[in-house]
Amino acid sequence: MGSLTQHKLPIIDFTKENLKPGTSSWHKASKQVLSALEEYGCFVAVYDEVSLDLHDKVFNKLEELFDLPTATKMQNKSSKPLYGYVGQIPVVPLYESMGIDDANTLEGIQNFSKVMWPNGNDGFSEAMIPFSKAISELEQMAVKMVFESYGVEKYYEPHLKSASYLSRVMKYRKPEMNESNMGFVAHTDKSFMSIIHQKQQIDGLEVKAKDGEWFRVELSPSSFVVMAGDAILAWSNNRIHSPHHRVMMNGDKDRYSLAQFSFMKGMVKAPEELVDHDHPLQFKPFDHIEFLEFYSRPENRRLESAIRTYCGI
Repeated sequence: MGSLTQHKLPIIDFTKENLKPGTSSWHKASKQVLSALEEYGCFVAVYDEVSLDLHDKVFNKLEELFDLPTATKMQNKSSKPLYGYVGQIPVVPLYESMGIDDANTLEGIQNFSKVMWPNGNDGFSEAMIPFSKAISELEQMAVKMVFESYGVEKYYEPHLKSASYLSRVMKYRKPEMNESNMGFVAHTDKSFMSIIHQKQQIDGLEVKAKDGEWFRVELSPSSFVVMAGDAILAWSNNRIHSPHHRVMMNGDKDRYSLAQFSFMKGMVKAPEELVDHDHPLQFKPFDHIEFLEFYSRPENRRLESAIRTYCGI
């Protein structure tokens, strides 16, 4: 029996003027962030650093990008596992996506853009750079709040230095008659943290609560889902939840969304402050990219918790 509670993700105000580190509004938001991440593994952030105008520009450019020939899109390749083009997969026929490495840097965006548009497309970079920068700042604020709340803020600067950002741009085409409306299968993110943003009001994201109940996430254009990945679950020594989520399509429109993931260079390990008699160490230190390689093997895709299998104690 599923529970009858109607789950709803906490909505947390991240508008800039409210959030100066050290202020009472910062402390209040930090408490909400930590409690949401421990309970649901995610929350909805209301964030005004991405204007509606920028939102529209980004998604217009994404539509242009996905209209390119499949052969061009498949040129999106990477030496890192799970970073390049994904699409034309029988299990998820509605889904197609590409990865932009170092998405919060001009160089990262331009490297991607040059492959897609050898003759140039300045509009793409002009929309993506301010967008990616703004959402990496949102992610960094949330992570800073977590580090401070756990009393381990001294590790925040080194953490920031080792973070890199992968942006995945995604298209889910509308299902045809008699086609399943499964946009993407249930999974947990393998990142440290992810920020998800969608084209206005075409919902589809569903999250699984700890009681096993699936619920839909409804978003306004100025809101972003901040989601914990498997890496922060291990880093927090199992305090933060890494939630299963999926995309179910409804309605008769294609859905465009964008997820920006943070991955750590080198080893991820739980701070000693988070390990004690009541919280014995649950995960061995691990290399984040090697964990991705482990997960990218087909036999490991179906694991209930890849991170536990990989480095759980």
